[in-house]
Amino acid sequence: MKENILKGKSYQFVLSIIKLCQNLTSGKREFVLSKQILKSGTSIGANVEEANQGESKKDFIHKLGIAQKEAFETHYWLRLLTDSAYLDQESSVSLVSDC
Repeated sequence: MKENILKGKSYQFVLSIIKLCQNLTSGKREFVLSKQILKSGTSIGANVEEANQGESKKDFIHKLGIAQKEAFETHYWLRLLTDSAYLDQESSVSLVSDC
């Protein structure tokens, strides 16, 4: 069976988002933005997983479209966390690149 690169990358990205949120809540005591990015960031991987089980080509495309929208939202939260100094520039560059 061929490796699904998108599933693997989205899963690794979700793990990075979870670690970021753990750091934001325990280290910086930031709860509102961390909850937002946790929701949108983990939704990317969930929708990629759903797309791979799509009932039709149309369903597959629709689920990947949702994953893309969640990635754009996650990108927004990453920019906001960076510009508000909750996230350092080095971490931001890495996460934005992966996003």
